Amino acid sequence: MKVKIILLLVLGSCLLFSCHENDSDYADYIVARPLTISKADFEASIAVLPPKYIESSGKIYAYKKYIFVNDKFQGIHVIDNRNPNAPKKIAYIKIPGNVDISVKNDYLYADSLSDLIVIDISNMDNIKEVNRLKGVLNENVVWPAEADFYEYGDFDYTNEIVIGWETTTERRRVEEYQNRFEGNFFTMAEAFNDASVGQGGSLARFKIVDDYLYAVDNHNINVFDIQNLENPKNLESVFAGFDIETIFNLGANLFLGSKSGMYIYDITQPASPTLVSEFQHGTACDPVVADENYAYVTLRGGNSCGATASELLIIDIKDLTNPNLLKAYPMDGPYGLGIKDEKIFICDGASGLKVYDKTDVNNLVELNHFKDINTFDVIPLETSLLMIGEETLYQYEYLDNKIKLLSTLSLK
Repeated sequence: MKVKIILLLVLGSCLLFSCHENDSDYADYIVARPLTISKADFEASIAVLPPKYIESSGKIYAYKKYIFVNDKFQGIHVIDNRNPNAPKKIAYIKIPGNVDISVKNDYLYADSLSDLIVIDISNMDNIKEVNRLKGVLNENVVWPAEADFYEYGDFDYTNEIVIGWETTTERRRVEEYQNRFEGNFFTMAEAFNDASVGQGGSLARFKIVDDYLYAVDNHNINVFDIQNLENPKNLESVFAGFDIETIFNLGANLFLGSKSGMYIYDITQPASPTLVSEFQHGTACDPVVADENYAYVTLRGGNSCGATASELLIIDIKDLTNPNLLKAYPMDGPYGLGIKDEKIFICDGASGLKVYDKTDVNNLVELNHFKDINTFDVIPLETSLLMIGEETLYQYEYLDNKIKLLSTLSLK
């Protein structure tokens, strides 16, 4: 009887005090789970299909009168933009593991994990794969930077390939988050093995310059000679550092954004990029664009991007060998950015699209702020601005001092 009384007292005290969990013990976290495909199906999986809804919008690319929108890790949506007031979806190219594309003279280059795919788009009614270079993108494994947890369950290393990730927001214990890198997470990571050219956004990992395609993976600049557009030559890759994320071209230089800094490479000898200089910053997700005098870098802290505060950095690059931080502006959670003439466009995540006059980089003047939209990346074109965010394509018209919305296209 005494034992029973003691147990009841302990149970009661648990309910009233220490055994009761508080809401503060839990928080909302982003959980990533792998999208898999069998190795047998992987190579035979490129297909041109009718238009479909998008599952998770990624990067955008503009070429002639067409817009290409990446469906993260799954393929490319093709949009006819001959009438910017009423764009329409016309096709979907299924490419497992796809993250980036670049186009020259009607040949589209796309990644499919570590393979480089060449697709002929000269006839939009007859899009066709013409080449596959196997295993040439050395370390092209893209992890979702926004994820707090990776759940890989019963992944079969022998017979399956991870082509990407799907993410959900789930409530988890804070203690579990703090211990999230314990166990065999890293074991899994080690097991994954001009008018003729279109324009990508600041989050691009592919860049065509003249007769060369530069494709960055986590550590390298992969270089391809594309003088024969249908049959690229895989040249020697250049080790560029760690956690390389983006690539931007200005003249004879490549600007690489990484989680720890910005790297400038000279491509005067296009087959052999050489390091000019680097600018280091705190750990954060980091796209970069540049003009003749300044590089513009958005840093997004938090989650696996790092602990650095979110901000826009303006870096003086008049002397390319010695880049220096000129000014930092606070942001909320920026992703892509773009520049055109005196304007700078910043996708500040859930805080919307922000437009500034950068005539005086020490004193940016806000021209527009489009709120209540979740923004991801932008492409400033000659006469209009393209933006992708939350499964919607936005197009804006340039005005003298501002921009105004031209059209939207839901990709759902």
